[in-house]
Amino acid sequence: MAVLANRRSVMTFYSDPADASSHAVRFVLAEKAINVEIQNIQGEAQPEELSELNPYNNILTLVDRELVLYEEQIIMEYLDERFPHPPLMPVDPVSRANNRMFRYRIKRDIYEAIDGMLEQEGGRVDDATRSAVRDQFTAIAPVFAQKPYFMSDEFSLVDCYLAPVLWRLPHYGIELPSQARPLLKYAGRLFERESFQVSLTELEREMR
Repeated sequence: MAVLANRRSVMTFYSDPADASSHAVRFVLAEKAINVEIQNIQGEAQPEELSELNPYNNILTLVDRELVLYEEQIIMEYLDERFPHPPLMPVDPVSRANNRMFRYRIKRDIYEAIDGMLEQEGGRVDDATRSAVRDQFTAIAPVFAQKPYFMSDEFSLVDCYLAPVLWRLPHYGIELPSQARPLLKYAGRLFERESFQVSLTELEREMR
């Protein structure tokens, strides 16, 4: 694995062009304007080298010289530390811990629910999951009337992680009610960022 990784002079990111987790990493890469080779891989047609790099047979993999990472949260934090400008994590320990906890909850409550149903239902989100995700977003919507970003005045990794799911809501058949207006305005601000537009693949553009 190390020999294969050391052959690379430019950072490489193996990405699923329709996957929300891959999209979150691409958003971070674009926000920091990182020089990276993005290889979008769809379906079963994975390059042989990827199986040597990632022991879990997942597409989402970052290679930076001898370093190989294959979990989106670890990758996002590594990129923020490796390329510190603009910073996407708070400085103080309490705020950093909260940032990580917010992302953990988004992963557990939203990403895993949707991913599980997509796998079981052949790419469709069932009504129960659709309702649960809609209700979760509706419940937290008032938070977005208080701050421009998620629980913060500053754009952070939490926003990078949440934006791909919000972008996919129409694709999942999830329509937020009028009570979620602050959240919809927040989503619009994220979608207007140049880095978000750069992060989109053609498949993701077709989701809206």
